[in-house]
Amino acid sequence: MLGSHLNLIAPISPSLSRLSCLHPSSSVPAADLLKAASRKLIFATKTHSVSTKTHSVSTMATEEENVGNVKRQLAKLFEVSLRTIVPDEPEVEPVVVACAGKFGDYQCNNAMGLWSKIKGKGTDFKGPPSVGQAIMKNLPKSEIIESCSVAGPGFVNVVLSKKWIAKSIQKMLIDGIEKWAPQLQIKRAVVDFSSPNIAKEMHVGHLRSTIIGDTLARTLEFSNVEVLRRNHVGDWGTQFGMLIEFLFEKFPNVEEVSETAIGDLQAFYKASKQRFDDDPAFKERAQQAVVRLQGGEPKYRNAWLKICEISRKEFHRVYERLGVHLEEKGESFYNPYIPGVLKELSDLGLIEESQGARVIFLEGFNIPLIVVKSDGGYNYASTDLTALWYRLNEEKADWIIYVTDVGQQQHFDMFFKAAKRAGWLPTDDTLKPKVTHVGFGLVLGEDGKRFRTRSSEVVRLVDLLDEAKDRSKTALLEREWTEKELDQTAEAVGYSAVKYADLKNNRLTNYTFDFDQMLNDKGNTAVYLLYAHARICSIIRKSGRNIEELKKVREIVLDHMGERELGLHLLQFSENVEETCTNLLPNVLCEYLYNLSEVFTKKFYSNCQVVGSPEETSRLLLCEATAIVMRKCFNLLGIEPVYKI
Repeated sequence: MLGSHLNLIAPISPSLSRLSCLHPSSSVPAADLLKAASRKLIFATKTHSVSTKTHSVSTMATEEENVGNVKRQLAKLFEVSLRTIVPDEPEVEPVVVACAGKFGDYQCNNAMGLWSKIKGKGTDFKGPPSVGQAIMKNLPKSEIIESCSVAGPGFVNVVLSKKWIAKSIQKMLIDGIEKWAPQLQIKRAVVDFSSPNIAKEMHVGHLRSTIIGDTLARTLEFSNVEVLRRNHVGDWGTQFGMLIEFLFEKFPNVEEVSETAIGDLQAFYKASKQRFDDDPAFKERAQQAVVRLQGGEPKYRNAWLKICEISRKEFHRVYERLGVHLEEKGESFYNPYIPGVLKELSDLGLIEESQGARVIFLEGFNIPLIVVKSDGGYNYASTDLTALWYRLNEEKADWIIYVTDVGQQQHFDMFFKAAKRAGWLPTDDTLKPKVTHVGFGLVLGEDGKRFRTRSSEVVRLVDLLDEAKDRSKTALLEREWTEKELDQTAEAVGYSAVKYADLKNNRLTNYTFDFDQMLNDKGNTAVYLLYAHARICSIIRKSGRNIEELKKVREIVLDHMGERELGLHLLQFSENVEETCTNLLPNVLCEYLYNLSEVFTKKFYSNCQVVGSPEETSRLLLCEATAIVMRKCFNLLGIEPVYKI
């Protein structure tokens, strides 16, 4: 079931994903403990309510599959304990969370929720603390756990074995980071993102959809999901009538039309729109051109293909610079399927006549979903319903993800509900196949309004990327580079800075586009992270040691607190990738990556000499593990790593 993996982690803010562990002998007043427990129980309840059967023995991935996921491995242990102490409550699932306190690395928060279920049923337990004690005492022996303690109203704090942490990292170094990939209960997903309109240039508004969608596709692919990356371009509709007619005026022989001849496609579009608005005769010819195009007349179809071809070349140049790969299936692809899909919906009794249009009335909405306009034309709803039908029936997708701005939320809510009424989707959102709208906020300028040029034009994406590269190159000129190195590094740093500045924010919020901030080499920026990675690579190079040989013959030791803290953070990579996937929040991975860099720099490297120390070999392996995890995070975020600064 899709719900078995989609909701492994409740949709909470990253700041709540780590809880402070309570000391077992805490002197916090009982009332305050209960308040804290209530707050944690809210989290635990949310996590439990959406993760039913996530960790059950029958549905969980195997031990080998869970090798990189500490939270899942602990959940298996706590499940054994829960089945032992409350065999009559089989639906109770382990609630295990990472916590940021000195009394534990992880915490099991089942005691209070379990007590509320069993009190009054003749149980021998006296309250949540005794339930917590029983959970702890019935844990099976495991090399994973060094010690456990119970705090407050039954919270079970777990300290991981540093030997096991070290062994797990060593195994990753030998077997590869792929062994730490999450195992999601889903086979195939469609990620629909970017989706620019033909004959219009990509602008800053397409940036968020393109890079958020790419990151989600990458994290799902890393998690062994087959991802169909779909570019649902706007390549069909009434606007093509005016474009084709304007093309005929400018170029009577369409075969001679080239990208160079048309020039600025955006200007071409604006000029054709101006003619359409100002000239009634042109408008009438344009409307007839639409009919002829839809009727398949070769002359009009060839003109349409030419316009699409020129647009695609421009899109491809932007995607190439961003390192984004998509397969185009635009509106025109689904157009032939629309009549059949609408007939199916009509046969089900969903489509009704209203004021000359054909619509679907939906409970909870004060407007109907129009699927055929009063003039007989199709619209976004008819195309999107048909695309959904195709993705479910032809592409057999388990999960279909749409990445667009939050302003389109109502449209998606309505056509998702129509699909449920048709029986295409289950009414229970935890079951598969599942659809999700990944909304995102606006890109703002320094004035707090939509990011535009000084002449109030929308910022072209290609201009934005050019400026990012130029600014990055200026900052890098102080160092010694060959011309090729300078150009490649400026491109990697500049484009990465733009991407990371977007991805590190919760996608639902607006953010201010600020080159100075995003290219700063201090703080939570791509530049800081790329520099940190380059420094780690430099440490390894300067040691003169063969890391590949060390991986095979030497062991990692985590005796210093800084070493252990770094090792623990490395092990939490898998669960953070999983949370990014299940909640579709790239900022979770960004926060993990930034915190990893901070732990390496401030806890480990500042306190643990590497080269020339008695622990040099072990610490070099920790450096290598950190670099590997950072590079995989960069890869998932679509960022090109830098090895030298």
